[in-house]
Amino acid sequence: MLIHPQFDPIALHLGPLAVRWYGLMYLAGFLAFLGLGKRRAARQSWHSMSTTDVDDLLFYGALGVVLGGRLGQVLFYEPGYYFSHPFEILAVWKGGMSFHGGFLGVLLAMVLWARKSGKTFFQVTDFIAPLVPLGLMAGRIGNFINGELWGRVADAALPWAMIFPQVDALPRHPSPLYQAAGEGLLLFVILWIYSARQRSPGAVSGAFLVGYGVLRSAAEFFREPDAGVFGFSYTVSMGQWLSLPMVVLGLWLLLRKPPVER
Repeated sequence: MLIHPQFDPIALHLGPLAVRWYGLMYLAGFLAFLGLGKRRAARQSWHSMSTTDVDDLLFYGALGVVLGGRLGQVLFYEPGYYFSHPFEILAVWKGGMSFHGGFLGVLLAMVLWARKSGKTFFQVTDFIAPLVPLGLMAGRIGNFINGELWGRVADAALPWAMIFPQVDALPRHPSPLYQAAGEGLLLFVILWIYSARQRSPGAVSGAFLVGYGVLRSAAEFFREPDAGVFGFSYTVSMGQWLSLPMVVLGLWLLLRKPPVER
């Protein structure tokens, strides 16, 4: 039986400053976005994006994902706790970030950047969609290092079933690693290949929405449900409820008739 290693959440100390693994995972995701974005800008001219644009997109996107992710965690998953401990809302270094909140924050940031730069919304989102999943993978690895978002009870015969000592002595699915592999690595490969040639406006964004929504919903069957604002649910989790509109919107973007060029 595997046992969670109980990593120290602090990776290193720089004098009085404690650098946490969770923060380093976010840094890794931002660096992946920057490197892959500059590669796409240089090799796929139809996006009309420059390498300087990628720098701006990272700045806007980082603000959106951090602010939106934290507010999403507060409002979607743990409103009771954070409203009782308001100062904890600012403690982002301890973990606790909602993807769906971060997603909404990034969308708002991209709307603002598109208006500032004179580009269309889908021109921006189709460009960044394949750059996002590796950041999601890094974030899920950070969840695993922190020993959070543990999975549901698993069959003890499962070779990779894992005991999380901070929870109980039962074998559980290491669900953060499932999500790192699914909505992280697998989604990245799919989108990177799909976006290798020019698609109709919104198609790559739609593929991201459907891919993430389906893979996240599948992973939720192995993850211990979050309390959320509707209470615990083993039937439909909060993550699945929030992913449903993403799938619907994504399918519409993929199946709609491309706009006629004039």
